[in-house]
Amino acid sequence: MAEPYAARHYGERAQDYVASTVHSQGDDLDRIERLVAGRGLRRVLDLGCGGGHVTYRLAPHVGQVVACDVTGPMLKAVAQEAARQELSTVTTVQAPAEDLPFETGAFDAVFCRFTTHHWQNAAAGLREARRVLAPSGMALFVDVTAPPVALLDSWLQSMELLRDISHVRDYTVAEWTGLLGQAGFALKTFRTHRLRMDFESWVARTKTPPERVATIRSLQQEAPEDVGRYFGGEAGGSFMIDVGSFEVTPV
Repeated sequence: MAEPYAARHYGERAQDYVASTVHSQGDDLDRIERLVAGRGLRRVLDLGCGGGHVTYRLAPHVGQVVACDVTGPMLKAVAQEAARQELSTVTTVQAPAEDLPFETGAFDAVFCRFTTHHWQNAAAGLREARRVLAPSGMALFVDVTAPPVALLDSWLQSMELLRDISHVRDYTVAEWTGLLGQAGFALKTFRTHRLRMDFESWVARTKTPPERVATIRSLQQEAPEDVGRYFGGEAGGSFMIDVGSFEVTPV
């Protein structure tokens, strides 16, 4: 089987994502921990685990957390960090979200943070997340959300793709709601917050080539006023994005 496109680009970035401040901190991580603490969950899935920051929060509170990702070196880095933190409940599995090697209803909860925008087929990945979730389970999906205005959406996707050519799409809240419903989920709660992206660390994490960094900066500098205002563009290139948290249950 050919190596998935995203995996090809993230292998050498593994340690950068384990160490990433943006990915290792946030109110959404605190919320994830609160959702599982004291509930005695048997087995949970961190789908598209990346640097493993959800896994590390879940591990002390559950019987087993499966960190699943399409990128082998990322999983190796997560396993090493879990061992360093003495988190014995962590196990890793390499697989794409669209084709999970787990039995139907295998997990009490599924968590998925900052990864759906890389999936080649988001609808298929969400259907798989629903399939492996127990009928009484819960799931939480956290990701960048695109603005509903076409102009702003185009600018966000352009910057994302230039920065990381494995980017597929940041979905709007309406698109997310539709995809979740089609996958067999009922939306329980939705929250949104804004997150500042420090430009230098944003492009360093993905090892963006200098010519594409220059193109992003050129776009930012020539952006219409509405774009600059919405994204809160700063002189050095840093900007704000919207992040949505979708808590769902199986229908």
